[in-house]
Amino acid sequence: MPDDILSCMDNVDVVVEEVASRDQLIGSDLDDDELLLGLYEGIPLPDRYDYNLVLPDKITLFQTTIESVCPSEEDVVKEVRDTVVHEVAHHFGIGDDELDAMGAS
Repeated sequence: MPDDILSCMDNVDVVVEEVASRDQLIGSDLDDDELLLGLYEGIPLPDRYDYNLVLPDKITLFQTTIESVCPSEEDVVKEVRDTVVHEVAHHFGIGDDELDAMGAS
């Protein structure tokens, strides 16, 4: 991730899990035929007010799920990059509709 983006991120951890938990899937609003590759959980930067002494926001990448949709290691690298960009955008307050409009969904 570029340093200028990293320097703007505040109180967020990036973790890797095998697959999404049941609670993460329920809260994701995905259709039955969609897979959850990554998830941002937290308060986006523009929505923070009186933000002190709170646990970090969390970006989770789901390794097994990503690997299941990627036929090669090269595809895994691209999917991880795309998923991280997508979830970091949520940290900055950019929603799915805006990402779709930018062609970055």
